[in-house]
Amino acid sequence: MKYKRILLKLSGEALMGEKQFGIDNNRLAQYSREIREIADMGVEIAIVIGGGNIFRGLQAAEGGMERTQGDYMGMLATVINGMALQSALEMADLKTRLMSAIKMEQVAESFIRRRAIRHLEKGRIVIFGAGTGNPYFTTDSAAALRAIEIEADVILKGTRVDGIYSADPEKDSSATKYSTVTFQEVYDKGLSVMDLTAFTLCNENKLPIIVFDMNAPGNLKRVVEGEKVGTLVNF
Repeated sequence: MKYKRILLKLSGEALMGEKQFGIDNNRLAQYSREIREIADMGVEIAIVIGGGNIFRGLQAAEGGMERTQGDYMGMLATVINGMALQSALEMADLKTRLMSAIKMEQVAESFIRRRAIRHLEKGRIVIFGAGTGNPYFTTDSAAALRAIEIEADVILKGTRVDGIYSADPEKDSSATKYSTVTFQEVYDKGLSVMDLTAFTLCNENKLPIIVFDMNAPGNLKRVVEGEKVGTLVNF
């Protein structure tokens, strides 16, 4: 295996599957099988998941809601998704821990860095919910921050697109895919990978990012084994 400890970043929209809203149990089951496969290989797995399939604070702010309130509501949505993913993983006979940046003892442990690392060392899958616990920060920023804190080898950003392109491939058929790209090239070309805060955190802490299609069966395993899948952002 090329990567021993990973942080897998999933969007909330990824859980919708073929639905327009909410959570698709079939998609959850698929992800659980993929994660189980690499867990059985001994990979230590942390996960950050968004909440956009349920609620997005920025969109609420655009509709007139106070931004801070909307962001906290979005954080709660990520905990709902985390609970759903936790249930699906446990149905696949995996040991998990859900850790929240906002205290809610009845459903999740409060995030403590050393405890999270210990869970990973014991082979438990750790799901980080509630973002960073602060408004105005995205779950991309939460993924970057938690990955650095737990000393992950890489951030794996699972999307519905098979890598980073020169333009949106769903809108521009002439868009070209990058197999590898440097952090500086992403800045220079204005490529879309993560929000700037998250991306800069990864750059400053020498944390590589791989963007890949999470919905293609077997891709997650191929990535952790070091195959050239998706796009690697490196130095």
